Amino acid sequence: MAKPLIALVGRPNVGKSTLFNRLVGERSAIVEDLPGTTRDRLYGEFEWRGRRLAVVDTGGMIPGVEEEISEGVFEQAELAIEEADIIVFVLDGRTGITPVDQEIAELLRRTRKPLVVAANKADNTKQELLAAEFFELGLGDPIAISAARGLNTGDFLDRVDELLPAPIDEAMDEDQVRVAIIGRPNVGKSSLVNSLTGQKRAVVSNVPGTTRDAVDTFVEHNGHGIVLVDTAGIRRRGKITPGIERYSVLRAMRAIDRADVAVLLIDATEPLAAQDAHVAGFVQEQAKGLIVAVNKWDLIQKESHTMAQFERLIRNELKFMPYVPFVFISAKSGQRVENVLTLALQIAEERKKRIPTGVLNDAVRRMLAEHQTPSSRGKILKLFYVTQVATDPPTFVVWVNNPSLVHFGFERFLENRLREKFGFFGTPIRVFFRARAQEAATAR
Repeated sequence: MAKPLIALVGRPNVGKSTLFNRLVGERSAIVEDLPGTTRDRLYGEFEWRGRRLAVVDTGGMIPGVEEEISEGVFEQAELAIEEADIIVFVLDGRTGITPVDQEIAELLRRTRKPLVVAANKADNTKQELLAAEFFELGLGDPIAISAARGLNTGDFLDRVDELLPAPIDEAMDEDQVRVAIIGRPNVGKSSLVNSLTGQKRAVVSNVPGTTRDAVDTFVEHNGHGIVLVDTAGIRRRGKITPGIERYSVLRAMRAIDRADVAVLLIDATEPLAAQDAHVAGFVQEQAKGLIVAVNKWDLIQKESHTMAQFERLIRNELKFMPYVPFVFISAKSGQRVENVLTLALQIAEERKKRIPTGVLNDAVRRMLAEHQTPSSRGKILKLFYVTQVATDPPTFVVWVNNPSLVHFGFERFLENRLREKFGFFGTPIRVFFRARAQEAATAR
């Protein structure tokens, strides 16, 4: 189920990044007392009243400014607004309405989207009263908040909750697998969809980002239904700035939310970009399956790179996902593109795999006979038993005497051995360590 998306917009230095950090609970955005510090949108998630929500931070909007960075920031904010389900217009409650605020208000008025006006930096009662000035914008009742101190943020989120669309359950046949095609502009995402469907389902052009919207397409492969989600980024007419290309990250993240398996498409003629690793990391965070598809392999001189050599280079950049399979394709010619669907179906099955508790614990006991458990200050980690509590993704709980004794190296060892024994090809697995009740009481 896709999470509703909230876009934080406003002019520079009104506290959008501070509010973003308050919502997602971590300092994900750079916060400085300089106008326009946040130049790229940042995407995060949080929960309110039992519902998972997505939020996107945008750079400060300066309408009508011709300077390249400011123009690019404004365009990115417009694109985030277009994608959002609800908009939060963040204003500076200390300075009051400015001409830039009025220009942004006019833009937001034309969107006809649900809107919350947040008068930020209201750190005391007097400043809360001053927020009433923002009624003049004609965008509804302003709510005074202090993102830095957390004042009134609960009331603010209640207001957001009232305006959110009702949850939509994207019901699917259980046998269908949803596959998100992700990657930077111009790596061939639309061409891959066209090749897999055998028809020109999406517009294909040499201009990066010509696909306007994400399009779901149904195909059958080996008797199974697959829903393909093409996530090509948006380009606007006129001057294109480097930041606009990063819009595809937001679109990809939205598609990943709805997918079982993601296909990260890489251009064989270009080096792996930081953006590719960033999106791959998001796939792992969301615990979705992943395939790395190296496109345009037909353009590579085989004497310069073999598949094995190229794969080693990419794996070095994606070393945090050693379980990911690779496939080398040409979306243009159709070479090996069917392998993408075959792999997606295999990974979908791996995600549904359930290991009986007895078999699982017997395997873990054998693993521990080969590897000493961690210890600290004379205390040794003891494992009592392991159980698989969920599938899609495979999720395990390990009951121990003291979870604080578990370190990263031991987690990695356990995950690697579980994979060696049971597979879980192409999918993340989750392992949680919990204290057994009586042991936890003793530790206290």
